[in-house]
Amino acid sequence: MTTFAPSENSMWEKLSPEPTRQPTDDEINQKYVKSELRIVTETNREQLPNFVSALKRQGWISLQPFYQRRKRWDDKRKSKLIESFIMNVPVPPCFLYESEFARYEVMDGQQRISAIYDFYENRFALKGLEQWPELNGRIYDKLPSEIKKGLDRRSVSYIVLLKESAKTTDDEVLLRQQVFERLNTGGVELENQEIRHCIYHSSFDDLLIELSRLDLMRQAWGLVKYGQDEEENPPESLLKNPYFSKMRDVELILRFFALRHANHYRGGMQSFLDLYMVRSRRFGDADIDVLRRVFIDTINLAHDIYGDLLFRPWDTKKNEWVPHPHVAFADAVMVGLSTMLSRAGDLRAKKDHVIEATKQLIMTSAVGAFTGQRNTKSDVLERLESYRKTITSLL
Repeated sequence: MTTFAPSENSMWEKLSPEPTRQPTDDEINQKYVKSELRIVTETNREQLPNFVSALKRQGWISLQPFYQRRKRWDDKRKSKLIESFIMNVPVPPCFLYESEFARYEVMDGQQRISAIYDFYENRFALKGLEQWPELNGRIYDKLPSEIKKGLDRRSVSYIVLLKESAKTTDDEVLLRQQVFERLNTGGVELENQEIRHCIYHSSFDDLLIELSRLDLMRQAWGLVKYGQDEEENPPESLLKNPYFSKMRDVELILRFFALRHANHYRGGMQSFLDLYMVRSRRFGDADIDVLRRVFIDTINLAHDIYGDLLFRPWDTKKNEWVPHPHVAFADAVMVGLSTMLSRAGDLRAKKDHVIEATKQLIMTSAVGAFTGQRNTKSDVLERLESYRKTITSLL
Protein backbone atom coordinates (compact mmCIF):
# COMPACT_ATOMS: atom_id res chain seq x y z
CA MET A 1 0.00 0.00 0.00
CA THR A 2 1.38 3.41 -0.98
CA THR A 3 1.34 6.14 1.67
CA PHE A 4 0.43 9.62 0.50
CA ALA A 5 0.28 12.92 2.35
CA PRO A 6 -3.30 14.08 3.09
CA SER A 7 -3.27 16.74 0.36
CA GLU A 8 -1.36 14.76 -2.27
CA ASN A 9 -4.26 12.84 -3.73
CA SER A 10 -6.26 15.99 -4.39
CA MET A 11 -3.37 18.12 -5.63
CA TRP A 12 -3.70 16.86 -9.21
CA GLU A 13 -7.32 17.91 -9.64
CA LYS A 14 -7.60 20.08 -12.70
CA LEU A 15 -8.05 23.73 -12.01
CA SER A 16 -10.84 25.19 -14.11
CA PRO A 17 -9.48 28.39 -15.63
CA GLU A 18 -11.68 31.41 -15.30
CA PRO A 19 -12.96 32.79 -18.59
CA THR A 20 -10.77 35.64 -19.76
CA ARG A 21 -11.25 38.57 -22.11
CA GLN A 22 -8.77 40.90 -23.72
CA PRO A 23 -8.39 44.06 -21.58
CA THR A 24 -9.07 47.38 -23.25
CA ASP A 25 -6.43 50.06 -23.76
CA ASP A 26 -8.15 52.19 -21.09
CA GLU A 27 -7.90 49.35 -18.57
CA ILE A 28 -4.22 48.83 -19.38
CA ASN A 29 -3.55 52.56 -18.98
CA GLN A 30 -5.41 52.62 -15.66
CA LYS A 31 -3.30 49.74 -14.38
CA TYR A 32 -0.13 51.63 -15.28
CA VAL A 33 -1.36 54.85 -13.67
CA LYS A 34 -2.09 52.93 -10.46
CA SER A 35 1.58 51.85 -10.49
CA GLU A 36 0.75 48.16 -10.19
CA LEU A 37 4.01 46.18 -10.06
CA ARG A 38 6.05 49.32 -10.71
CA ILE A 39 9.29 49.32 -8.79
CA VAL A 40 10.84 52.14 -6.74
CA THR A 41 14.63 51.99 -6.72
CA GLU A 42 17.71 53.92 -5.68
CA THR A 43 21.33 53.45 -6.75
CA ASN A 44 24.31 53.54 -4.39
CA ARG A 45 28.09 53.23 -4.69
CA GLU A 46 30.48 52.37 -1.87
CA GLN A 47 34.23 52.03 -1.87
CA LEU A 48 35.15 48.45 -1.09
CA PRO A 49 36.51 48.98 2.47
CA ASN A 50 33.38 50.94 3.44
CA PHE A 51 31.14 48.31 1.87
CA VAL A 52 32.89 45.52 3.82
CA SER A 53 32.52 47.53 7.04
CA ALA A 54 28.80 47.89 6.35
CA LEU A 55 28.49 44.16 5.81
CA LYS A 56 29.74 43.64 9.37
CA ARG A 57 26.94 45.73 10.86
CA GLN A 58 24.46 43.51 12.66
CA GLY A 59 21.32 43.01 10.57
CA TRP A 60 22.29 45.41 7.76
CA ILE A 61 22.20 42.83 5.01
CA SER A 62 21.12 39.22 4.56
CA LEU A 63 23.39 37.51 2.05
CA GLN A 64 21.23 34.43 1.66
CA PRO A 65 17.49 35.05 1.96
CA PHE A 66 15.07 32.20 1.20
CA TYR A 67 15.15 32.61 -2.57
CA GLN A 68 18.92 32.58 -2.91
CA ARG A 69 20.71 29.52 -4.19
CA ARG A 70 23.75 27.76 -2.81
CA LYS A 71 27.19 29.28 -3.12
CA ARG A 72 28.97 28.23 -6.28
CA TRP A 73 32.19 30.22 -6.53
CA ASP A 74 35.52 28.63 -5.74
CA ASP A 75 38.65 30.63 -4.83
CA LYS A 76 39.75 30.93 -8.46
CA ARG A 77 36.54 32.61 -9.53
CA LYS A 78 36.57 34.85 -6.47
CA SER A 79 40.13 35.83 -7.41
CA LYS A 80 39.01 36.79 -10.91
CA LEU A 81 36.55 39.26 -9.42
CA ILE A 82 39.25 40.82 -7.22
CA GLU A 83 41.52 41.04 -10.27
CA SER A 84 38.73 42.88 -12.12
CA PHE A 85 38.59 45.45 -9.32
CA ILE A 86 42.39 45.83 -9.37
CA MET A 87 42.26 46.42 -13.13
CA ASN A 88 39.25 48.74 -12.75
CA VAL A 89 37.18 46.57 -15.08
CA PRO A 90 33.47 47.47 -14.69
CA VAL A 91 31.64 45.02 -12.45
CA PRO A 92 27.82 44.70 -12.79
CA PRO A 93 25.78 46.23 -9.96
CA CYS A 94 24.28 44.08 -7.24
CA PHE A 95 20.55 44.19 -6.49
CA LEU A 96 19.24 44.45 -2.94
CA TYR A 97 15.72 44.45 -1.52
CA GLU A 98 14.84 46.70 1.41
CA SER A 99 13.04 44.17 3.64
CA GLU A 100 12.83 46.67 6.51
CA PHE A 101 13.92 50.28 6.77
CA ALA A 102 17.69 50.30 6.13
CA ARG A 103 17.84 46.49 6.23
CA TYR A 104 18.47 44.62 3.01
CA GLU A 105 18.40 41.23 1.31
CA VAL A 106 20.59 40.28 -1.64
CA MET A 107 18.51 39.52 -4.72
CA ASP A 108 21.40 39.31 -7.17
CA GLY A 109 25.11 39.49 -6.39
CA GLN A 110 25.46 37.08 -3.47
CA GLN A 111 28.56 35.47 -4.96
CA ARG A 112 30.23 38.82 -5.71
CA ILE A 113 29.50 40.28 -2.29
CA SER A 114 30.70 37.13 -0.52
CA ALA A 115 33.92 37.15 -2.57
CA ILE A 116 34.65 40.79 -1.68
CA TYR A 117 33.97 40.19 2.01
CA ASP A 118 35.98 36.97 2.15
CA PHE A 119 39.01 38.58 0.50
CA TYR A 120 39.04 41.59 2.80
CA GLU A 121 38.78 39.16 5.73
CA ASN A 122 41.82 37.21 4.42
CA ARG A 123 39.74 34.05 3.99
CA PHE A 124 41.36 33.06 0.70
CA ALA A 125 44.53 33.75 -1.26
CA LEU A 126 44.41 34.89 -4.87
CA LYS A 127 44.88 32.12 -7.42
CA GLY A 128 44.63 31.64 -11.17
CA LEU A 129 45.17 35.32 -12.01
CA GLU A 130 46.21 35.89 -15.62
CA GLN A 131 46.83 39.64 -15.85
CA TRP A 132 48.37 39.89 -12.40
CA PRO A 133 49.99 36.47 -11.79
CA GLU A 134 52.49 38.18 -9.48
CA LEU A 135 49.67 38.41 -6.92
CA ASN A 136 48.81 34.72 -6.88
CA GLY A 137 49.12 33.37 -3.34
CA ARG A 138 48.53 36.77 -1.71
CA ILE A 139 45.80 37.47 0.82
CA TYR A 140 44.51 41.03 1.24
CA ASP A 141 46.84 41.88 4.14
CA LYS A 142 49.85 40.75 2.08
CA LEU A 143 49.14 42.84 -1.03
CA PRO A 144 51.81 45.35 -2.04
CA SER A 145 50.98 48.79 -0.67
CA GLU A 146 50.18 50.44 -3.99
CA ILE A 147 47.97 47.52 -5.09
CA LYS A 148 46.11 47.67 -1.80
CA LYS A 149 45.59 51.44 -2.14
CA GLY A 150 44.29 51.01 -5.65
CA LEU A 151 41.90 48.23 -4.65
CA ASP A 152 40.60 50.24 -1.71
CA ARG A 153 39.67 53.07 -4.11
CA ARG A 154 37.43 50.79 -6.16
CA SER A 155 33.69 50.84 -5.61
CA VAL A 156 30.84 48.38 -5.70
CA SER A 157 27.52 49.67 -6.97
CA TYR A 158 24.16 48.31 -5.91
CA ILE A 159 20.57 49.04 -6.82
CA VAL A 160 18.05 48.90 -4.00
CA LEU A 161 14.41 47.98 -4.52
CA LEU A 162 12.79 50.14 -1.87
CA LYS A 163 10.15 48.79 0.47
CA GLU A 164 7.49 51.13 -0.88
CA SER A 165 7.57 49.13 -4.13
CA ALA A 166 5.08 46.72 -2.50
CA LYS A 167 1.87 47.69 -0.73
CA THR A 168 1.13 44.43 1.09
CA THR A 169 3.06 41.41 2.39
CA ASP A 170 1.72 39.26 -0.45
CA ASP A 171 2.81 41.89 -2.97
CA GLU A 172 6.24 41.93 -1.37
CA VAL A 173 6.71 38.16 -1.72
CA LEU A 174 5.50 38.24 -5.31
CA LEU A 175 7.75 41.18 -6.15
CA ARG A 176 10.87 39.59 -4.71
CA GLN A 177 10.25 36.32 -6.51
CA GLN A 178 9.46 37.94 -9.84
CA VAL A 179 12.43 40.30 -9.77
CA PHE A 180 14.77 37.50 -8.71
CA GLU A 181 13.59 35.32 -11.58
CA ARG A 182 14.15 38.11 -14.12
CA LEU A 183 17.56 39.05 -12.75
CA ASN A 184 18.80 35.48 -12.66
CA THR A 185 17.54 34.08 -15.96
CA GLY A 186 19.19 36.67 -18.19
CA GLY A 187 22.96 36.54 -18.31
CA VAL A 188 23.41 33.99 -15.53
CA GLU A 189 22.56 30.40 -16.32
CA LEU A 190 20.57 28.78 -13.54
CA GLU A 191 19.62 25.15 -13.24
CA ASN A 192 15.95 24.17 -13.16
CA GLN A 193 15.98 23.31 -9.46
CA GLU A 194 17.70 26.57 -8.54
CA ILE A 195 14.88 28.46 -10.23
CA ARG A 196 12.24 26.34 -8.50
CA HIS A 197 13.93 26.99 -5.16
CA CYS A 198 13.72 30.71 -5.85
CA ILE A 199 10.17 31.12 -7.14
CA TYR A 200 8.23 28.23 -5.55
CA HIS A 201 9.47 28.57 -2.01
CA SER A 202 7.30 26.80 0.59
CA SER A 203 7.52 24.42 3.53
CA PHE A 204 7.81 21.62 0.95
CA ASP A 205 10.88 23.29 -0.56
CA ASP A 206 12.35 23.50 2.94
CA LEU A 207 11.70 19.77 3.28
CA LEU A 208 13.61 19.04 0.06
CA ILE A 209 16.63 20.94 1.41
CA GLU A 210 16.37 19.15 4.76
CA LEU A 211 16.23 15.69 3.14
CA SER A 212 19.14 16.50 0.82
CA ARG A 213 21.33 16.71 3.94
CA LEU A 214 20.65 13.14 5.05
CA ASP A 215 23.77 11.02 5.37
CA LEU A 216 22.45 8.34 3.02
CA MET A 217 21.65 10.90 0.31
CA ARG A 218 25.11 12.42 0.60
CA GLN A 219 26.77 9.02 0.58
CA ALA A 220 24.83 7.72 -2.42
CA TRP A 221 25.60 10.72 -4.63
CA GLY A 222 29.22 11.22 -3.65
CA LEU A 223 28.78 14.28 -1.43
CA VAL A 224 30.63 14.89 1.82
CA LYS A 225 28.65 14.64 5.02
CA TYR A 226 26.59 17.72 5.83
CA GLY A 227 28.21 20.25 8.15
CA GLN A 228 26.75 23.30 9.87
CA ASP A 229 29.17 25.71 8.16
CA GLU A 230 28.35 24.40 4.70
CA GLU A 231 25.99 27.19 3.68
CA GLU A 232 28.47 29.94 4.49
CA ASN A 233 31.71 28.21 3.61
CA PRO A 234 31.13 25.06 1.53
CA PRO A 235 34.22 22.88 1.00
CA GLU A 236 35.74 22.89 -2.46
CA SER A 237 34.69 19.27 -3.05
CA LEU A 238 31.05 20.38 -2.81
CA LEU A 239 31.53 23.40 -5.06
CA LYS A 240 32.97 21.13 -7.75
CA ASN A 241 30.16 18.58 -7.47
CA PRO A 242 27.17 19.55 -9.66
CA TYR A 243 24.82 17.52 -7.46
CA PHE A 244 25.45 20.17 -4.81
CA SER A 245 26.41 23.33 -6.69
CA LYS A 246 23.47 23.07 -9.11
CA MET A 247 21.02 21.65 -6.54
CA ARG A 248 20.62 18.39 -8.43
CA ASP A 249 20.53 16.50 -5.12
CA VAL A 250 17.42 18.49 -4.21
CA GLU A 251 15.90 17.77 -7.62
CA LEU A 252 16.46 14.03 -7.07
CA ILE A 253 14.23 14.17 -4.01
CA LEU A 254 11.60 16.20 -5.86
CA ARG A 255 11.63 13.54 -8.60
CA PHE A 256 10.85 10.89 -5.99
CA PHE A 257 7.80 12.69 -4.68
CA ALA A 258 6.52 13.68 -8.11
CA LEU A 259 7.05 10.31 -9.78
CA ARG A 260 4.96 8.57 -7.15
CA HIS A 261 2.19 10.24 -9.17
CA ALA A 262 3.64 9.31 -12.55
CA ASN A 263 0.17 8.67 -13.98
CA HIS A 264 -0.16 12.48 -14.04
CA TYR A 265 3.14 12.88 -15.93
CA ARG A 266 2.83 15.50 -18.67
CA GLY A 267 4.88 17.93 -20.69
CA GLY A 268 8.31 16.39 -20.08
CA MET A 269 10.13 15.75 -16.83
CA GLN A 270 11.04 19.37 -16.01
CA SER A 271 7.50 20.62 -16.62
CA PHE A 272 6.13 17.77 -14.51
CA LEU A 273 8.45 18.69 -11.64
CA ASP A 274 7.47 22.36 -11.97
CA LEU A 275 3.81 21.35 -11.72
CA TYR A 276 4.42 19.35 -8.55
CA MET A 277 6.25 22.30 -6.99
CA VAL A 278 3.37 24.62 -7.84
CA ARG A 279 0.76 22.30 -6.37
CA SER A 280 2.91 21.50 -3.31
CA ARG A 281 2.44 25.02 -1.99
CA ARG A 282 -0.91 23.89 -0.57
CA PHE A 283 0.77 21.28 1.69
CA GLY A 284 0.27 21.74 5.41
CA ASP A 285 2.34 20.55 8.34
CA ALA A 286 0.63 17.13 8.37
CA ASP A 287 1.48 16.62 4.69
CA ILE A 288 5.11 17.56 5.25
CA ASP A 289 5.40 15.12 8.18
CA VAL A 290 4.03 12.25 6.09
CA LEU A 291 6.33 13.02 3.15
CA ARG A 292 9.38 13.27 5.39
CA ARG A 293 8.63 9.87 6.94
CA VAL A 294 7.97 8.23 3.56
CA PHE A 295 11.25 9.45 2.06
CA ILE A 296 13.39 8.53 5.07
CA ASP A 297 11.80 5.09 5.41
CA THR A 298 12.26 4.45 1.69
CA ILE A 299 15.90 5.44 1.41
CA ASN A 300 16.71 3.47 4.57
CA LEU A 301 15.05 0.41 3.04
CA ALA A 302 16.87 0.93 -0.27
CA HIS A 303 20.22 1.16 1.51
CA ASP A 304 19.54 -1.88 3.69
CA ILE A 305 18.89 -3.90 0.54
CA TYR A 306 21.49 -2.58 -1.90
CA GLY A 307 24.20 -1.29 0.45
CA ASP A 308 27.15 0.09 -1.52
CA LEU A 309 25.29 -0.72 -4.76
CA LEU A 310 22.60 1.84 -3.95
CA PHE A 311 21.27 3.44 -7.17
CA ARG A 312 23.95 1.72 -9.28
CA PRO A 313 22.42 -0.27 -12.18
CA TRP A 314 23.92 -3.36 -13.79
CA ASP A 315 26.15 -2.82 -16.82
CA THR A 316 25.07 -5.47 -19.33
CA LYS A 317 28.13 -4.90 -21.53
CA LYS A 318 30.76 -5.17 -18.81
CA ASN A 319 28.84 -7.65 -16.64
CA GLU A 320 29.29 -5.59 -13.50
CA TRP A 321 27.52 -2.97 -11.43
CA VAL A 322 28.32 0.50 -12.73
CA PRO A 323 30.61 2.54 -10.45
CA HIS A 324 28.31 5.56 -10.12
CA PRO A 325 24.60 6.06 -9.36
CA HIS A 326 22.13 6.79 -12.17
CA VAL A 327 19.15 9.06 -11.73
CA ALA A 328 16.69 6.97 -13.76
CA PHE A 329 17.55 3.83 -11.81
CA ALA A 330 17.29 5.72 -8.52
CA ASP A 331 13.79 6.86 -9.55
CA ALA A 332 12.68 3.28 -10.12
CA VAL A 333 14.18 1.96 -6.88
CA MET A 334 12.85 4.73 -4.65
CA VAL A 335 9.38 4.95 -6.15
CA GLY A 336 9.01 1.16 -6.28
CA LEU A 337 10.14 0.54 -2.72
CA SER A 338 7.96 3.36 -1.40
CA THR A 339 4.91 1.33 -2.44
CA MET A 340 6.07 -1.64 -0.34
CA LEU A 341 7.05 -0.08 2.97
CA SER A 342 4.49 -2.27 4.75
CA ARG A 343 6.57 -5.29 3.62
CA ALA A 344 9.94 -3.73 4.43
CA GLY A 345 10.89 -6.54 6.80
CA ASP A 346 10.25 -9.20 4.15
CA LEU A 347 12.28 -7.27 1.58
CA ARG A 348 15.21 -6.88 3.95
CA ALA A 349 15.13 -10.62 4.61
CA LYS A 350 15.24 -11.30 0.86
CA LYS A 351 17.74 -8.62 -0.08
CA ASP A 352 19.99 -11.04 -2.00
CA HIS A 353 16.99 -12.10 -4.08
CA VAL A 354 16.06 -8.45 -4.66
CA ILE A 355 19.56 -7.65 -5.92
CA GLU A 356 19.60 -10.64 -8.26
CA ALA A 357 16.09 -9.86 -9.55
CA THR A 358 17.17 -6.27 -10.18
CA LYS A 359 20.16 -7.48 -12.17
CA GLN A 360 17.97 -9.81 -14.27
CA LEU A 361 15.42 -7.03 -14.87
CA ILE A 362 18.05 -4.69 -16.28
CA MET A 363 19.58 -7.44 -18.42
CA THR A 364 16.22 -8.23 -20.02
CA SER A 365 15.06 -4.62 -20.44
CA ALA A 366 15.61 -2.34 -23.42
CA VAL A 367 19.05 -0.73 -23.63
CA GLY A 368 19.05 2.50 -21.63
CA ALA A 369 15.79 1.76 -19.82
CA PHE A 370 17.40 2.25 -16.39
CA THR A 371 20.23 4.61 -17.26
CA GLY A 372 18.21 7.55 -18.58
CA GLN A 373 18.55 7.25 -22.35
CA ARG A 374 14.82 6.52 -22.63
CA ASN A 375 12.73 9.32 -21.11
CA THR A 376 9.39 9.61 -22.86
CA LYS A 377 6.30 9.34 -20.69
CA SER A 378 5.81 5.71 -21.70
CA ASP A 379 9.48 4.98 -20.94
CA VAL A 380 9.20 6.52 -17.48
CA LEU A 381 5.98 4.67 -16.66
CA GLU A 382 7.36 1.36 -17.93
CA ARG A 383 10.59 1.77 -15.95
CA LEU A 384 8.75 2.42 -12.70
CA GLU A 385 6.18 -0.30 -13.22
CA SER A 386 8.62 -3.01 -14.32
CA TYR A 387 10.75 -2.48 -11.24
CA ARG A 388 7.72 -2.49 -8.95
CA LYS A 389 6.36 -5.71 -10.48
CA THR A 390 9.75 -7.41 -10.27
CA ILE A 391 10.14 -6.67 -6.58
CA THR A 392 6.51 -7.46 -5.79
CA SER A 393 6.89 -10.89 -7.37
CA LEU A 394 9.41 -11.81 -4.68
CA LEU A 395 6.94 -11.31 -1.84
